[in-house]
Amino acid sequence: MAISSAFSFLSDRKRPIVVSVFLFLLLSSLFLLFSPAPTALPFFSSPTSHVSSSSSPLAASPPPQTPISAPADPSPPETPADTSDGSNAGATPDRGTPASAVDVGGSGNTNETPGTGVSGGGAARVAVPSWGVCKVGKGVVAADYIPCLDNVKAVKALKSLRHMEHRERHCPKSPRCLVPLPPGYRSPLLWPRSRDMIWYNNVPHPKLVEYKKDQNWVRKSSNYFVFPGGGTQFKAGVTRYIQFIEQIMPNIQWGTHTRTVLDVGCGVASFGGYLLDRNVITMSVAPKDEHEAQIQFALERGIPALLAVIGTQKLPFPDDSFDVIHCARCGKPLLELNRVLRPGGYYIWSATPVYRRGKRDEDDWNAMVTLTKSICWRTVVKSKDVNKIGVVIYQKPTSNSCYLERKKNDPPLCSGREGSNSPWCTPLDSCLLLPAVSSSGEANSWPISWPERLNIKYSTTSDKSSSQLSQEKIDSDTKQWKDLVSEVYFSEFAVNWSTVRNVMDMNAGFGGFAASLIHQPLWVMNVVPFDHPETLPVIFNRGLIGVYHDWCESFNTYPRTYDLVHMSYLLQGLTNRCDIIEVAAEIDRILRPGKWFVLQDTEQVIRKMDTVLRSMHYKTAIVKQQFLFATKGFWRPDNAGSESR
Repeated sequence: MAISSAFSFLSDRKRPIVVSVFLFLLLSSLFLLFSPAPTALPFFSSPTSHVSSSSSPLAASPPPQTPISAPADPSPPETPADTSDGSNAGATPDRGTPASAVDVGGSGNTNETPGTGVSGGGAARVAVPSWGVCKVGKGVVAADYIPCLDNVKAVKALKSLRHMEHRERHCPKSPRCLVPLPPGYRSPLLWPRSRDMIWYNNVPHPKLVEYKKDQNWVRKSSNYFVFPGGGTQFKAGVTRYIQFIEQIMPNIQWGTHTRTVLDVGCGVASFGGYLLDRNVITMSVAPKDEHEAQIQFALERGIPALLAVIGTQKLPFPDDSFDVIHCARCGKPLLELNRVLRPGGYYIWSATPVYRRGKRDEDDWNAMVTLTKSICWRTVVKSKDVNKIGVVIYQKPTSNSCYLERKKNDPPLCSGREGSNSPWCTPLDSCLLLPAVSSSGEANSWPISWPERLNIKYSTTSDKSSSQLSQEKIDSDTKQWKDLVSEVYFSEFAVNWSTVRNVMDMNAGFGGFAASLIHQPLWVMNVVPFDHPETLPVIFNRGLIGVYHDWCESFNTYPRTYDLVHMSYLLQGLTNRCDIIEVAAEIDRILRPGKWFVLQDTEQVIRKMDTVLRSMHYKTAIVKQQFLFATKGFWRPDNAGSESR
């Protein structure tokens, strides 16, 4: 009656309608008051993803986990500097949180007392440190710190430096600290512009500008380093040099017959950078030495590169990996380069002994002739370009007949191939490793042409590996990753893929993750843990590149060199040997500010890593209960060296 009288001013026809609407709104408000969850009403339900976690294509995926609850992220968003490419390359795009993602984990409180652990929203308890900036030895630039290559104390204790021991890995106890940013750091320029120029402040090392000015390696121009495309043996330009090689050696067939290249002593990696135009992927390697920051320049440019030296230990690559090896100044290390060169592959030597006639050059040339004959390399062509720069190309044999028919057993033949495919922290061979051959006496056949080679398994040189790996497993892995990347990585993660160039897969398996990204303008460093199954030969056979590594130690790269770091089902086994905090600190070291880390693992592992990442001011989210998606900010413990704005 009271309600009716309240609406007495309405006509008899309108009064029942208005009263009904009023009652509906009143009851709805009471219902929401006592049932605050939005899902209580169907029209408030959030949309669900088109891919359920239980239908994940990964064979290794665990059963569905209990949903993870979490409080909101207390960390403020970071604002990266403009890249002058028309976008903020370091920023997470303004897409909002994906519908299937929720914030999770720890408190993000960096003032937590060390050793007490951090918990929040049901996250696993992990004792996180009060993060500080890494303390480095004398002569080491803190912003460029590489723990296993900058161990000043260990280097001082070496008894000999004759074989480049001081350039090799000497790992300290894994640090629990963060590397500072260089003053004025900015989000890197985007590819392909970055191939030709980078921000000066990101790699503020001008020594090469003066030291290599007559070879057109690099120049300084205003706020940039500019790379004209020159090199020690191609001062007139790398494009012309690449064309010249194919002209004198047509069978090299860049991008079809030749797909994987190792460039030893690569300088600033212009050779590998311009081979990308020919669909060739090059692993550019050089030591951290007086040629200041050459590998750092390469990675900042978006070119695949790794710090490495042929001293007393093997390179972290399998036997018979590369289609072509290029070197400007290589001599004694030829036994090791022979090990990683594929049978039938080419070795390109461009150095002064090829075209000069001074006594020293002639002595070096004669020594090279003797050495290449002793390891059965055949001289295919020797020629000079228009600038009188000489090149000689050798070919590794495809059968063992030459090795067995040598009059002098020097270098001696290795007794067998046991352990030959596990070169991690292994001394160099002083013997000649024979190629694995079939019953016909020929080495394993050359892979089919690129790009068909990506999806065809080429038999490995390890009998043990071949028995464990099958084409069916590789095909299944390829399909699983293709589906997962398409349906989750591209659709659910707030990644601005146009800003992603350098990608790291910390547990690469068969290389399926990299294969699924092959049409993106990026490259992937496929890392196979040294104690995992021997899948790295398969990765190279597919026309991809990678290395062996132990993730309880630092990786041979400079800080801030990767845009996306990816880890799938590795962490739980890894933390049986080292601490999750140490692994997280290394991930933070190699990841660029404003860029992304993706972890696929169990709920328990995700909760632990989330707690640690939040203590470093990462923004994190759980996606589909089996992924941790994290964005690194520009925060550093002392707020020094923050990005210029």
